[in-house]
Parts: sequence; structure tokens; C-alpha cells
Amino acid sequence: MAPSKNFLILLLAALIATPVAVAQLISIRISGVLFCSVNDTLDVINGLTPQVFPNVSVQLRCGSRNVVSSTITNGSGVFSLVVDPRVNTLPLLLSNCNLVVANPLSTCNASLPSVGLLASSLNLLNIGIGSVDSVISVSLGPTSFLLNLNLIL
Repeated sequence: MAPSKNFLILLLAALIATPVAVAQLISIRISGVLFCSVNDTLDVINGLTPQVFPNVSVQLRCGSRNVVSSTITNGSGVFSLVVDPRVNTLPLLLSNCNLVVANPLSTCNASLPSVGLLASSLNLLNIGIGSVDSVISVSLGPTSFLLNLNLIL
């Protein structure tokens, strides 16, 4: 019988409160696809399919400019980060952290702005529990990458 949704929420809350246990029982992954666009959501709404933004650095920044983790998109613009749940609790990630692309948009398309960086807040995508190892897997993703003229490297 699968655990109830309320049980998983209570278990997740308890694990967030005990950092030592969290490292063994919870896995947090942030992943998504990066597009070469000043507003990827608006493009999709308008029926446009922007090209992907390959081989570029995506940083997880928490607080003002603290880079917690980073990765490079693959040739299809896909990125994935695993974060330490002892340091980066779920409430902290959702309220105080952003994904930031560490290259200007003009890197992928010379007609796009060379000032400012793409940034996105985080969104909870899924919480699951493993059947064999009982590890709780938390999946986060970008809400929408938008051009932010105030961000710097």
C-alpha cells in the first residue's frame, strides 16, 4: 500500500527539521531545459519554440550572490544539479534561491541583449519515495527564465 500524501508531507517536514537524518533519507535535484530567450514562458504561450542554450553555466544562487552549486547545460540545453539537503533545505531553496545563467543571452544569439542575465526562481515539481531504499526524492525546476538587467556575474 502506498503511503498517503499527508504522511509524506509530515515525514518531509520532520526530515527538514533534522539535518543529519536528511542527508541519508532525502535527495534534492534541480533540473530543466534552458532556452535562448528573454522570456521562455511567453515564447511558449505565443506558440514560438526558441532554440536551446547549450554548453552554458547555470548557477544556483542563494541570498544575494552566493553560488551554492553550478553545472553546464548539455547540447540540448538540459541541466541538472544535486544539492546537499543538510545545508539547502527545501524552504530555503524555494524562498531564497534562484537559477542564474552565467553567460549573457548574446552568447547564444548575437541579436539578443548582451547586458543582464537570465534568472528563474524555483518550483516544486515532485516528491516521491523510493520503494527499495526509502529515500525521499524531491524534484525542483525553474519557474521561468527571464532576462534580469540587474544581475551580474
